[in-house]
Amino acid sequence: MRRIASLRLYAVLALMAVVAATGVVLSMPKASAATGSATGYASQNGGTTGGAGGQTVRATTGTAIHAALCNRASSSTPIIIQVEGTINHGNTSKVSGDSCSTAAGVIELKQISNVTIVGVGSGATFDQLGIHIRESRNIIIQNVTIKNVKKSGSPTSNGGDAIGMESGVRNVWVDHVTLEASGGESEGFDGLFDMKNDTQYVTLSYSILRNSGRGGLVGSSESDRSNGFVTYHHNRYENIDSRTPLLRGGIGHIYNNHFVDIHESGINSRAGARARVDNNYFEDSKDVLGTFYTDEAGYWQVNGNTFDNIQWSSRSGDTNPAGPNPQSNTSVSIPYSYNLDSAACVPDVVNRTAGANTGLRVSDGNCTPQTPDPTEPEPEPTDPPTEPEPEPTDPPTGTNLSIGAGSDGSSKASGTSYGDVRDGDMSTYWSPNGSTGSVSIKWDSATTVSRINIREAAGATGNIGSYRVLNADTGAVLASGNGAGVVSFPATSVRKITFQITSSSGTPRIAEYETYAG
Repeated sequence: MRRIASLRLYAVLALMAVVAATGVVLSMPKASAATGSATGYASQNGGTTGGAGGQTVRATTGTAIHAALCNRASSSTPIIIQVEGTINHGNTSKVSGDSCSTAAGVIELKQISNVTIVGVGSGATFDQLGIHIRESRNIIIQNVTIKNVKKSGSPTSNGGDAIGMESGVRNVWVDHVTLEASGGESEGFDGLFDMKNDTQYVTLSYSILRNSGRGGLVGSSESDRSNGFVTYHHNRYENIDSRTPLLRGGIGHIYNNHFVDIHESGINSRAGARARVDNNYFEDSKDVLGTFYTDEAGYWQVNGNTFDNIQWSSRSGDTNPAGPNPQSNTSVSIPYSYNLDSAACVPDVVNRTAGANTGLRVSDGNCTPQTPDPTEPEPEPTDPPTEPEPEPTDPPTGTNLSIGAGSDGSSKASGTSYGDVRDGDMSTYWSPNGSTGSVSIKWDSATTVSRINIREAAGATGNIGSYRVLNADTGAVLASGNGAGVVSFPATSVRKITFQITSSSGTPRIAEYETYAG
């Protein structure tokens, strides 16, 4: 069996395969945020609907995702966030608001509910950036790729987990995602799909987990047994050392998955966990089911599985594999309905349906992929945040209050100046050090402002995407929308007013940031 040292070579080969298939991926049907319904345990406990019925917004940066969450009316207001492009540390900042609790360098779904994050268009990739779900419920994550999230080295995110859940999480459906690393713990990576500290009613479906030392766990220690009711179906676990998954306490339902090239141990049921293992295909792997690395036993019920070229260790000490002839040692009752594909067709049907950018296809239970119908009409997307944009207006007249004022902002690009946005000269400009950032106009005493005019430099027209206008004295959002130009809002007395760019389609260049009293 290959060990973690082989992961780097495998990752390169996998990347080459993805590149070769790019044309196919890009031609797949555009994802719909309302496609399909939650399956497995995520369909229980009241069900998982995510942001169904809420506003649909579009985000191309992590900051824009956070802004969409933070500008909801409340932390439970439903919202569907359509994501396209690459989300990384450079475009993921902390955003503050009454309806969110976010952090830089991670997509933070904390103390919120009723949210869908779905990749659309040419796809969404979270590069070295994880998704952290904490004290939240009714969350859907669909059609995204999350890769190379590290817990050590640089940059780090989410404790090294691609998707991590903890602390009173309920009802999460993760569907048609690709979770991958480029090595194991010694290379700085941790789990791909982890749950701990009272996380329940979760389903992982039609997804790919690969090239990692650890697939994922349920429970962080032998005493953390408050988790469970987790379903894993139609997933492909490939080139992984262990934890596919590791279960501590609780119940797991594992059906119609394809496990290939598992190096050390696979489904590790321990510490009283009970796993129902139905119609899976295990291939070219080692010790794919049992209790490992502990003397606290777990249990399993097995039905209809195929074991193809599996190496089984001898039972000794804390190594207790279920094979070479796995038999049930418990009985697990499943409360929801589900259609089982035959194990013999699992490699084919999973290969044709699992992962991001596969058209959200599913199996009909007869080994035939199909695309489910939308569950509800999808509203047209708008740009975050949720406040309506003002009607277009003519350039304002009167005194430009920015002339003679002060200015500052976030890190600026080399060769640019904050003062260039208030000098009345369209040939000079300020740019952020990156694709997003903020610039402010400030005065020594309170000044009334009700309109601003953002004027982009020549050659950069249309680069500014979504924005927020902030009262920098209080942090209040005065206005929001998309693109440069005139922005009106209720007259406000401020000493500093900030224009915050939360997404862009190119390098923003602001030649003039004009402010007016009326």
